[in-house]
Amino acid sequence: MIELGVNIDHVATVRQARRTYEPDPVWAAVEAELGGADGITFHLREDRRHIGDDDVRRLRDTVHVRLNFEMAATEEMIALACTIRPELAMFVPEARTEITTEGGLDVAGQLDRLRNAVARLHDAGIVASAFIDADERQIDAAADAGFRVCEIHTGPYAHAIRAHGRDLRAPAVVAQLDAVAIAGDRVIERGMRFNAGHGLNYVNVQPIAGLPGIGELHIGHAIVSRAIFVGIREAVREMKRLMRAAGADGASST
Repeated sequence: MIELGVNIDHVATVRQARRTYEPDPVWAAVEAELGGADGITFHLREDRRHIGDDDVRRLRDTVHVRLNFEMAATEEMIALACTIRPELAMFVPEARTEITTEGGLDVAGQLDRLRNAVARLHDAGIVASAFIDADERQIDAAADAGFRVCEIHTGPYAHAIRAHGRDLRAPAVVAQLDAVAIAGDRVIERGMRFNAGHGLNYVNVQPIAGLPGIGELHIGHAIVSRAIFVGIREAVREMKRLMRAAGADGASST
């Protein structure tokens, strides 16, 4: 059954806007867990623009569901992950000038370095994941590097829906959805778990959630945005209902 990992970074973004102590992203993680989140995701960036080191330690001490540490593949972050020991660590590309992650990791272009980084995580008992584009070359490289999970970047799919008036049947949208589906099949074929995320919201999530073999979606901004109006617990419940309904529909049609 498909699972939901809730990214709580943007709760910390609101906190940092005033450089104060609230809202607390750890409190948000607890609320998300009570709403049914299967995992909590956070991204500790090099510039600490939202989540901070103390948040990471408190999340590890507090969260009872799976913890997913998004990070750049740097010595600092790998060492911290091996100390904190989240259940999952996902390597993502990172640039100081970006607002959010803008594309998938180039695994093929740094295979030897990432193979070593993945081995270090696995030796520490942490499952290593790669955030990559829907690109067969990158998927095969991720398998060769030893990753056990691939999260397929759904940003192009989400952008296509936005650009075509939220028409899920527009040819450009269908093409992007097909690309994610084909990538997911390849991920599974190479023996890895198929996850997906980026840009998913209450309008566009169901076609992705209904894809065969998908294991988990990671969603943050849309849930935090909805939580302003309905609270985090209810925002998480609403997202899970949509995902589970799409998953059930997909299973019944196969």
